[in-house]
Amino acid sequence: MKSICVVGLGYIGLPTASLLANNGFKVVGVDVNRKVVDAVNSGNVHIEEPGLRTLVEAAVHSKNLRASSVPEPSDVFIICVPTPFKEGKKPDLKYVFDATDAILPYLKNGNVVILESTVPPKTTEAIAQYVKEKRKDVLDGTTVINFAHCPERVLPGRILKELVENDRVIGGLTEQASILAKEIYSAVVSGNIYTTDATTAEMVKLSENTFRDVNIALANEFAHICEKLGISVWEVISLANKHPRVNILNPGPGVGGHCIAVDPWFIASEFPKEAKIITSAREVNDSIPHRVVGKIIELNSHIQNPIIVCLGASYKANVGDERNSPALEIYGLLKNHFNDKAEIRLNDTHVHNNSLNNVSLESIFNDASLIVLLTDHTEYFSIEPEKISQVVKDKIVFDTRNYLNHKLWKSSGFEVHVIGSDSRNE
Repeated sequence: MKSICVVGLGYIGLPTASLLANNGFKVVGVDVNRKVVDAVNSGNVHIEEPGLRTLVEAAVHSKNLRASSVPEPSDVFIICVPTPFKEGKKPDLKYVFDATDAILPYLKNGNVVILESTVPPKTTEAIAQYVKEKRKDVLDGTTVINFAHCPERVLPGRILKELVENDRVIGGLTEQASILAKEIYSAVVSGNIYTTDATTAEMVKLSENTFRDVNIALANEFAHICEKLGISVWEVISLANKHPRVNILNPGPGVGGHCIAVDPWFIASEFPKEAKIITSAREVNDSIPHRVVGKIIELNSHIQNPIIVCLGASYKANVGDERNSPALEIYGLLKNHFNDKAEIRLNDTHVHNNSLNNVSLESIFNDASLIVLLTDHTEYFSIEPEKISQVVKDKIVFDTRNYLNHKLWKSSGFEVHVIGSDSRNE
């Protein structure tokens, strides 16, 4: 199995295709976006990820990686397309089935079809059944296709490292499918590879992200309670985590990204009666941006026509991924609330979105009434509050990540507010 077709050249598909190509496989990457196809074929990248451009350049230069708008006959097909949710928090599998339709004409006996996209339980089975309904030769058994699910388990900003080093779980619809899929990943993965059935593999991925979502929801509830108690949730969590069996995550302005903010709904929507804690955690985390906006409104209650500076648009530090970003949601909520009664400014050098009015750090603080840190990018820690104090209108900072050097900002005359803490104790 030397030829591989990777469908979807996004945050997972492009690194996966490039990694496979640099390990000797002949790879064609498929994407419906012509600009993405052209960029990859010229050795460029359309997403921000450390080391990815170098990896893509090497793969294209080796002639092992090409990009195309349509699939080609291959030994292995890997589906890496988005799986968002639609109205009612239901999983939207349109892209998965569109990808399946795209590869249908090219499937031949002995092929391996690997679904990497995060999906609800039983989706791999549904894809296999769909192929059988569309291809009589697969239905009658004259053509055998090996279906497996191998969910990605990587963190933006560390994708290339974690694609290689992280353990992987592979779930085949048959034992043979698991064996063949493991063969592929063994060529590039240094971590352990565990095989199981497809439904178990699907549930493993959902469980991992749901665990983190529930943990963050707990931290966010602690933050709200600590604010009412007049103590710091950050000190509470730090001390509680001294216990050898406790690991509470951090609160913040909300939960974003394509995984943690989405995957729990894949369980809750299928099992609404059973997934009570999961649903509650999602509702808690979805409410946090509104609570942050409430705090911002409170801090600006004494100011007419305020200028509010929002630092950060991506959901995570030092990446350009804006999917389900709570920072962007807060930015939008503020614009809707104040309408033309306030100026809402935004800065994020990592996010390249033409629809955003991205203001430079050199000018964004002029006459500002409030500075709100929404994403903990490294460059924001390096801001010099003494210089900023000379151009702002009101010296107020709201740190939703507990990231800034509060002593330094206070010594420059700023009033510092931190999520999950009584500002009097900061």
